[in-house]
Amino acid sequence: MKCPIDGANLVIAERSGVEIDYCPQCRGVWLDRGELDKIIDRSAAHTPPPPPQQGYDDRSDHGYRKKKKRGGFLDELFDF
Repeated sequence: MKCPIDGANLVIAERSGVEIDYCPQCRGVWLDRGELDKIIDRSAAHTPPPPPQQGYDDRSDHGYRKKKKRGGFLDELFDF
């Protein structure tokens, strides 16, 4: 199969039982129908559950909570 971007031959690689087509030149990745769902399902199975949340202690802040500023897209990528 040819890469739709640069016309190079696509290479097939298998990762966790899912065949992934990728272009060795432009590094583009193409998935067949249902392959993304398989990848998501398998990655969710390996993700540990979130830690339990701590209880609220009203002695430390006297009932007032400081609002946390909502971070944007860049806050997740970079430490400001």
